[in-house]
Parts: sequence; C-alpha cells; structure tokens
Amino acid sequence: MEQTTFTPANYKSDQSVRWCPGCGDHAVLNSLHKAMAKIGIAPHMTAVISGIGCSSRLPYYMNTYGFHTIHGRAAAIATGFKVANPQMTVWQISGDGDGLAIGGNHFIHAVRRNIDLNIVLFNNKIYGLTKGQYSPTSDRGFVSKSSPYGTTEDPFIPAELVFGARGNFFARAIDVELNVSQEVLAAAALHKGTSVVEMLTNCVIFNNGIHNFITDRETRAERTIHLVHGEKMLFGKDKNKGLVRDGFLLKAVELGKDGYTIEDVLVHDAHTPSNFLHQQLAMMDGHELPLAIGIIRDVEAPTYNDEIDQQVETVRAKKGFDSLRDMILAGETWEVK
Repeated sequence: MEQTTFTPANYKSDQSVRWCPGCGDHAVLNSLHKAMAKIGIAPHMTAVISGIGCSSRLPYYMNTYGFHTIHGRAAAIATGFKVANPQMTVWQISGDGDGLAIGGNHFIHAVRRNIDLNIVLFNNKIYGLTKGQYSPTSDRGFVSKSSPYGTTEDPFIPAELVFGARGNFFARAIDVELNVSQEVLAAAALHKGTSVVEMLTNCVIFNNGIHNFITDRETRAERTIHLVHGEKMLFGKDKNKGLVRDGFLLKAVELGKDGYTIEDVLVHDAHTPSNFLHQQLAMMDGHELPLAIGIIRDVEAPTYNDEIDQQVETVRAKKGFDSLRDMILAGETWEVK
C-alpha cells in the first residue's frame, strides 16, 4: 500500500548539506522539508529543478526526483518537465542571480504563461557561489568585487517583475521566520499555476547582514507585517499599528492616535483578481511602510499546461490522430523510389 502520510525525513536525502555554516539556505531547506510533509505529496511525485548557484545545490538534499541544470535555464527545463509530466509537483529553485540575470527572460515568461510551477527565489542580493559580485537585486551604490566604487544601477524588485508579468501568486518570507516560510511554501504548492516565493536569505560570507534591517529580533515586529488572508493588516510588537488607505496610497498608523481605530485598518484579500493593492503591499520595504511577508497574492487562473493538454485533446478528437505518425501521414504524401 502506498504511503499516504509523510514526515520531513521522507524528503531528506542522505547527502551532507554543503552550505556554509550560518547560511540562510539551511533554514529554507528545513522549511521546504516540513512544508512538503504538510501537503503530503509523495516524494516520487515531486521533482526539484535548479539552475546554478549556492541555492541551486538544493536538489541534492531532497529525496525526490531532481535535476541540477545550467545557469539561468531552470525555468525552461522545469516548464518542459511539467508539460510532459503534468501529474508531478515541480519545484524550481533559483537564486537572485540565476533567476533574474541570465534567467530573467525565462522567469518572466514562466510567470506570464502561468505554468504550474513552484518557483522559490533565494534572494541574498549577491553572487555567492562565484565569490561576491553584485547581483540584479543589489542596491544602488553597493560595493562588491565587481563594483568596487559602488553600483550605478537600480535593482530589480522580484515582486515588481512578478506583477509586471501578470503573476497570480506571490509570497515572501525571511530565513529567520521558519513558521512563515513553511506557511508560504505549502500555499505555493497548493496553488494551481505559477507560484513565486521570494526567500530573503543571508549570505554569511559575502553579504553578511544584508537583511538585518528587517530581520533583527529587536525591531523585526516594527519593520515587517505578516499578511494573512481575511485578517486585519496589523503589525508592531503589540499589534498596535496598522495599514490604512491614504488616497490611492497606503499609510501606517498607530491605533488610538489621530483618531485611527481598528475599524480603519484594511483587511487583507489575497484572492481579489485586481493586483492594484497587492502591488502596493509587495513594494513596501520596511522603511516608511513595513516589509510585507506571507501570502500577498493568491488568485486562480487558467494554467499553461492544462490549456495545452486540452488543446491536444481537442485537436486529436477533431482530426482523429492517435499518434504523431498519424498526424504526419494525414496530409498529402508521396513515395520516393
């Protein structure tokens, strides 16, 4: 009888994890094992496909099907795998360099097509495997081995790319918030279509502390907001702050001051088809407004692989093809002697 319940151990391979001690990737791997056990999809029905980079070592640490592919091409290969094997649950693991630089075109088109993939984007704002060059998410002015006098570029914001490509699922977590990480990864797996989870991770060697502004234990509650569908958008150590409408924009207020009450605080609706408010929430950065973590957008829409399957069946029924050979020989043919 096939096993129907699983533990995180069922998804762990026997390989030693070869990330640096203190790397945020360890926490994401742990959360992924737990999320997979929670949703209960069997390891043999799961595939983990990665590109190149520190994060892309992850398939070796999974007791699932896995494919460590080439730089920037994880989305293309994951797409082909999913279309050919629609019954499988497919995870794509990419870093901010692998996924948004050489793989940026594949990333946006996977999102646009709404292929049923779970994309986990590790964002440490640096090229870690190649030893510390700036990446597409590094901040303007960032000093690195490839920008010794500071970058003169503005970074990509992953959420902005997802919404620009008409994405239907976007969530964010930070490596030190394991419960939120497990929550968003499980939700991503259950979402039908392209899900993008941005994981803010720390590179302890080449970019240590890059996310400290939002991850610091003393100030995290004031600088982040955990969004939950159907709940008030509250944050702060005492949950005494909230997000309200200020014209077309959002504003953070303290309850009980300037006449603001709990009734003024917005309720999060992750399922509304309009992405207007979702974009505003996703673009908050922890300074004037708290950084949003949790499930920001989760909307149903037709998936590429389902539409392809339906199209194939429709054409097959109309044309009477049972095989590729039948299709090739259905037109005008001639014999060469």
